[in-house]
Amino acid sequence: MIDHLIRPGRRVRERRPWWCAGWLGCAGWAALFPLLSPLGPHRAWGALAAVGYLLAAAVALLPGGGPAGGPARSAWTALGGAVLLPLAWLVGTGAGQSEVTVLARAGDLLLAHGSPYLDAPAGPAEVTPYLPGMAVFGLPHALLRQGGPVTDPRVWCAAAFLAAGWAAWRALPARAGVRRAARRAARRVPAVAGRGGAPLPGRVADAVPGGPRRTGGAAVVALVASPPMALGLAASGIDLPLTGLLCLALALGASRRATGAGLALAASGALKWTAWPAVAVVVALLAATAGRRAALRCGVVAVGGTVASVLPWLLVAPGPLLRQVFAFPLGRGPWPTPAASPLPGRLLADLGPAGWGAAVGLLLLGGAAVAVSLLLRPPRCAVAAADRLAAGLALAFLLAPAGRFGYLALPLFLSAFVRLAVRRRSG
Repeated sequence: MIDHLIRPGRRVRERRPWWCAGWLGCAGWAALFPLLSPLGPHRAWGALAAVGYLLAAAVALLPGGGPAGGPARSAWTALGGAVLLPLAWLVGTGAGQSEVTVLARAGDLLLAHGSPYLDAPAGPAEVTPYLPGMAVFGLPHALLRQGGPVTDPRVWCAAAFLAAGWAAWRALPARAGVRRAARRAARRVPAVAGRGGAPLPGRVADAVPGGPRRTGGAAVVALVASPPMALGLAASGIDLPLTGLLCLALALGASRRATGAGLALAASGALKWTAWPAVAVVVALLAATAGRRAALRCGVVAVGGTVASVLPWLLVAPGPLLRQVFAFPLGRGPWPTPAASPLPGRLLADLGPAGWGAAVGLLLLGGAAVAVSLLLRPPRCAVAAADRLAAGLALAFLLAPAGRFGYLALPLFLSAFVRLAVRRRSG
């Protein structure tokens, strides 16, 4: 036992082959895009990211650099090779998914006409299927009227995502059970000490079952550098601000900061209406941990802020907003939505009006089931709340009449990030 505590790096060295195997799997995933994807930005990302993941796999096996040296260095290598380099290349060449152009146009329209929506779009490329808050990320392009990294909407989306994620990381409370286990381990193993008898809390914590690992920070970097997130960061960025704000809302709710959680929910609710279910989850979390008054305050701030950000455009020009933000993504607009992955809801909708009604009915039943679960068994910690929200969002994306596989990256990231952050903060 003592020998294991004195040499904590042994466990990390044993994990290095697993990190290498993981990065090799990511390289194989990325390498499929140049072969199979019809989208140029996806092919460019895949070619560059595959090389970055291969380098990360090699770096994971390198010795030295401390107990977590190989995994940590490999995570940062993957971030550089699969995210930063492709992002710089795509921004520099002006390539990106159509969402980048949509955000830039929304910013131009908002600045010029006060609304991010065209009254009579000529086709799906002129539709803005987002709530008015998303147009904020196109304002730099509208103000400066030039290309490049300073005005590219995905750079600002990535910045908002990283800022909100960092704030969520700082706000998430540690698990009380892990802290207590670490204190018990410290009492049981008093011989583990540094020079002068000073305790070595990091080494003791490494010995606690389920406790923090020295690779916890590297795991979060690896999560951001994983293919679903890396592709979004480099080629689109449209869901990143929403993802970061939902992580922040969960973190503040778990920390019993009701007003802050309400503000984060209001900000996310002003971007896309898929964020609205998070209000129920965070309110249920606060009701179970901080009381009904805190839950009510959070709900009022969240709903009031969202309404204030959407209502002006709904009153002035309700038609364009309702048609483009709600009808078009649900497959009820004048043009078919490009979000056409063969998910269950989409396959049902393709059967005709009855199939579309069945998909919507299943979607509503799924939402009702999640709502009932919040009433009967409300979440009492950040991880439970993140899992409940992730399950609800995944169910919604699977059953929606129109959707993409890429949408599932949001619930997966929510659940994984909160787990990793809570685990790391526990040390």
